[in-house]
Amino acid sequence: MLKPTDARTASTFTKALALSASVAAITLAAGSLYAAPAMAQDAAPAAAPAAAPADDSTLVIVTGFRGSLQTAISEKKRSTDMIDVIKSEDIGQFPDLNLAESLQRIPGVSIDRDGGEGKQITVRGLNSEFSRTRLNGLEALATTGSKDSSGGTNRGRGFDFNVFAADLFNSLTVRKSLSAEIEEGSLGATVDLQTARPFDYKGFTMAGSLQAGYNDASKQTEPRGTFMISNRWADGKLGALLSVAYGTRTVIEDSTNTTRWENAYANGNAGRIGSYSTDGGLTFIPVTPCANNSSSQCNKAEDNSKNPVLTDPEAIKISHALHPRIPRYNHFETDQERLGITAAFQMRPNPDTLFTLEGMYATFGSNRDEWEIEGISFSRNGAGFPNSGVYNYTIDDEGTMTKASFNDVDIRAEHRYDELKTTFQQLNLTWDQNWGDRLTSKLLIGASDSLQDNPEQTTFTFESYNVDGYSYDYSDMTHPVFDYGTSSTGCSPDQACYWTYSSSKTNGDASLIRLRPQSVENSFATAKLDLKYELTDNIDIKFGASSKKYEFNSTEYGRFTSDPLKRDEDASGAIVDAINTDIAGYSETVTVGGNTYLIPNLDKIRSTFDYNCNCTNSYGTFTVNTTNSSSLAGNRDAEEVDTSYYVQADFKGQLADMPFRGNIGTRQVRTQTTVSGYIGGSGAPTLTTIRRSYDDSLPSMNVMIEPLENVYVRFAAAKTMARPTLLSMTPGGGSIDTTKKTLKTGNPYLDPVRANTMDVSLEWYPDKDTLVTLGVFQKDIKSYIQSRVTSAKLSELGYNYADLGETSDVEYDVTTPVNTPGGDLKGFEINIQKPFTFLPGFLSRTGGILNYTHVESQIQYYIGASDTTTTEADLLGLSPEAWNATLYYEGEKLSGRIAASYRDGYLSQLSPGSSADFWGKHETLNFDAQMTYKINNQLTLVLEGINLTNEADDRYVAYNTVQGNTAQNLLYDYGTSGRQYYLGLRYKY
Repeated sequence: MLKPTDARTASTFTKALALSASVAAITLAAGSLYAAPAMAQDAAPAAAPAAAPADDSTLVIVTGFRGSLQTAISEKKRSTDMIDVIKSEDIGQFPDLNLAESLQRIPGVSIDRDGGEGKQITVRGLNSEFSRTRLNGLEALATTGSKDSSGGTNRGRGFDFNVFAADLFNSLTVRKSLSAEIEEGSLGATVDLQTARPFDYKGFTMAGSLQAGYNDASKQTEPRGTFMISNRWADGKLGALLSVAYGTRTVIEDSTNTTRWENAYANGNAGRIGSYSTDGGLTFIPVTPCANNSSSQCNKAEDNSKNPVLTDPEAIKISHALHPRIPRYNHFETDQERLGITAAFQMRPNPDTLFTLEGMYATFGSNRDEWEIEGISFSRNGAGFPNSGVYNYTIDDEGTMTKASFNDVDIRAEHRYDELKTTFQQLNLTWDQNWGDRLTSKLLIGASDSLQDNPEQTTFTFESYNVDGYSYDYSDMTHPVFDYGTSSTGCSPDQACYWTYSSSKTNGDASLIRLRPQSVENSFATAKLDLKYELTDNIDIKFGASSKKYEFNSTEYGRFTSDPLKRDEDASGAIVDAINTDIAGYSETVTVGGNTYLIPNLDKIRSTFDYNCNCTNSYGTFTVNTTNSSSLAGNRDAEEVDTSYYVQADFKGQLADMPFRGNIGTRQVRTQTTVSGYIGGSGAPTLTTIRRSYDDSLPSMNVMIEPLENVYVRFAAAKTMARPTLLSMTPGGGSIDTTKKTLKTGNPYLDPVRANTMDVSLEWYPDKDTLVTLGVFQKDIKSYIQSRVTSAKLSELGYNYADLGETSDVEYDVTTPVNTPGGDLKGFEINIQKPFTFLPGFLSRTGGILNYTHVESQIQYYIGASDTTTTEADLLGLSPEAWNATLYYEGEKLSGRIAASYRDGYLSQLSPGSSADFWGKHETLNFDAQMTYKINNQLTLVLEGINLTNEADDRYVAYNTVQGNTAQNLLYDYGTSGRQYYLGLRYKY
């Protein structure tokens, strides 16, 4: 389709690279000038910057799983802040294939998977929007696209960890408490990802791996490989490193999905069921539809005088019952290709100076085909009804029609294709410098860019109108049974005569030509300077400043035909007759959920009719634009400039023979935003840009005391903030009605979610391999963000009323995100790591890791934007219980481990539509395993297994409607993606 962002992306990143290169040249020159006198005088070396010790004898190359645990424990002990660390087991060997899957082994961290692999994290009940990720010290954001049921395109601040192969990194650090020197923006955690550097190794180092991966759902065997080479020259003063990771994977996901449930009485739905039968479909009794649907009077209390009068109790029962909105089985085939490249150059011209230049390039492609067969008339809100007649139905006590048969149902076969690719680039320069015995500095500059491009998102459909004998049975919600009946032509779904490709809406919805290319780009440019002055032997003063520019751009296109302001996805043009007269020639046969049927063959349709041309040709109009009324919401631009400075005192000492250390400080931050979006109505859309700024003072404190040898007590307190997504702040995203005086828009004046946090932990380190910790935490979340209807003048929203077609500054009913009251979040963590050296024989080489987290937080939710009452429920994304357990064996040649990860169910979205209260996801328990055999000092055989129990992704939808629907656990989506195995060799030199 289109690649509208390529040129702009190249321009943006080129500018960032040019800026970085310019500053790099200046700093390298400055460092060389400073180094020259030191080298000429041959002075005695001072202590090297902490980031890279001058004495290489202190370097430790971590090998083995147990060795990586030792190193992680050592770093946790040394840190003043509350952190957890995961280290590489060996050169180029991370404990897990996916970064998110490694992070879930940390107490308080849970993950959400997509396509069977980890994607995003939740920390202590706060979802990915509340955490920040730094890559080599720079804040960055990588995003991907996913299935609609998994959230679709990521337009938020949550980091998608599946972009990167884990083997590119040698450490992960999760910072759960904040100090003034750590940049603001996180309520959950700051996650630091660090790639390898040449000075991590003593000299020439080379490592690689080659594996074959097999998935038992796709039945495909595919390659995965890594390579790293590093060396040092000039007596260790220069070093360079290159690492590459590449892999492909075919993911097959079979699922069943409803998209939601609805009743035939609420707004827009009334009339879907036109009659019912109590004698097995022999005779039918009419059901009166909602007479005032066009006036939006249906979804009201039953005593509303404008509702239809249904005196027939059975008609009322049927009309009020929930039915699946789009009942279907889905099939997804995703071809993944992941490439990652990191490069680093380090130079230490003298013992006091260290320059580090690092670059990263990664791509993650995931082209996806999806197809389904569905009862589309259950989601209809206009064409072709009242029509369907229901019989042999079952309605449960919660008001859900769990089983039913129907006549006159419209069936749709759908084929969608997404071309998806994320491209991530980052370049950064670090200059560590000692300025004498007491003053050190660190200058970090760099830029990153992430482009999630979806240049083709295409959907074609076949229809079958007025099918008799259709039935669904949701007695088992996760394995429903469907019968697609007989078409009006007497055919079955696996025959071409069952289907039609139609442009007419006489009998129901027209067939689709849906073209929706889109993209999301996030870029950062950062410069920060940190200084440390040793005031006394026990007190260090730290101070610094930083400037960060974050740019967000979201683009969405849609097909239009005659009117450029109206998205038109109905089939039209000569392509309709061409396909309809040869359904068999433009279809392919598939089997999903035990049902065999035909779907449009997109490869043949694309090659024949060239629907990706963005043109009008002899077969029809296939033009797309960004300004049609339905695509406007996806077109936003925003810029955020964060400027901050801090001062912090680090201290240490003895209190009655008890060692202690800590830090106390404050960070002052100014956030400036510029947001742009389209406000559209019946006329041409208006591009609106709004600017604002706000300030935050963020004090923090961390204290550790050792009352007994190797027993640490830690306390941390801080004022924190997490900025709202730029998407939610941009104007637009909805429409304006100057007659009804209504407006749907983002809110440029949203404040951050602010909180006061407190942490206490008790830690025992009886030996270098063992830790036992108990942590208690509480966050007083001052506010939350929800969508509400408010009354405001256009000027109060930052708009020029004349631009929107008004003659005066009148009040509007505005539906927009606003800051609402928050709530307390509290919980505790338990973490135990221990090698079982006390056991006899080979059991002494085993060990275990166990952690458990409990979190509580309740929020008062407004289910509807205009509701005046609230519903109390868990914070979105919060799993009350989570635990991880790992059992390992570490022998001289044979090693292995098995890991289990449990996450309690959680709420994922508020008010997803169709009068539903929440979407949610049920509990998950995942098992992964790895076994290695050391053939010799260089070569190791590796066998790995992921998702060994083929754990399902099980999502639900909850209701509490005025029609009496009270079901809390109706199927939204249930699917599996198979078990993944890898077998191969690792080599190191």
